[in-house]
Amino acid sequence: MMAVPLSVLEVAMVQAGTSAADTLRDTTEFARRAEELGYRRLWYAEHHHSPAIGAFPPVVLIAHAAASTSSIRLGSGGVLAPNHAPIVLAEQFGTLAALHPDRIDLGIGRGPGTLDEPTARALRRGAGPATDDQYRDDVAATLGFLLDDDVAAHGPPPEPWLLASSTSGAGLAARLGLPVAVAHHIRPDNTAAAIDHYRARFTPSPWCPGPRVLLCVETVCAPTEQEAAWLAGPMNVVKAGLLKGRGDIPFPPPAQAAEHPFTEEELRGLAGFRAHQAYGTPETVVRRLTELVDTTGAQELMLVTPVHALKDRLRSYELIARTSTV
Repeated sequence: MMAVPLSVLEVAMVQAGTSAADTLRDTTEFARRAEELGYRRLWYAEHHHSPAIGAFPPVVLIAHAAASTSSIRLGSGGVLAPNHAPIVLAEQFGTLAALHPDRIDLGIGRGPGTLDEPTARALRRGAGPATDDQYRDDVAATLGFLLDDDVAAHGPPPEPWLLASSTSGAGLAARLGLPVAVAHHIRPDNTAAAIDHYRARFTPSPWCPGPRVLLCVETVCAPTEQEAAWLAGPMNVVKAGLLKGRGDIPFPPPAQAAEHPFTEEELRGLAGFRAHQAYGTPETVVRRLTELVDTTGAQELMLVTPVHALKDRLRSYELIARTSTV
């Protein structure tokens, strides 16, 4: 049995041969099923200008999922502070928290959500990437607006989290006294240092009395190891593109991914990444997740499962939910 709660990160992959509208329709069924399976929270990620990931604003997906479910916590994982005015984030998530009390999380991240420079500049209205100071000020301003009389009048605020993939982000979460969501599924080599840095420097705040770590892990589960590897194939193609700084790679079906000509360098990079995540049969995946909890001390795990078909994605979460409670 897993010793910590399990949650879900939804990145809304757009499968080759389908439309963004198809992906949006899937999000409703996915949210309902995640709630039925007992997952604690469901977060949505902000992405832009990618053929593989839908450009769906997290705040809109949260509102839609909240109207289709009744108990699962919903939030952003994350909404990207440099792309939004702090007061707008506070008003949007404050309103969601008023409409769905004690169910809304505001997970804040830093990146632009795209590798396309013109898109990144459009999101920033022509400005360049946010500096460390600008990001810190944006996060602090958002937290301040959550407590402002106009927003606070809506009711209790959403629960704020800071996303981190490095000691820099983890250090900011520690200074502000926020729970931290560590992007192990993006930069696993930084996980241990980021968590240690966060715990060593944490300052209690009204938001969080002590260090609180959520670890996000890429997870693909199937009845056999072979099928899990087959289902992971499409994301391997996308990752191989990302390793070369390309964000324009579509999300192919598994049969097409199985024929993709990876270079030796790409295969080494992908193997190194997989070694830090959780793929395989239910028993293998739950054992690996348990090891990650034991080595990191994470108080919660968030699973992201970028596989091609909704039925396969749901089955992965079903197998883990069933096995983790045994």
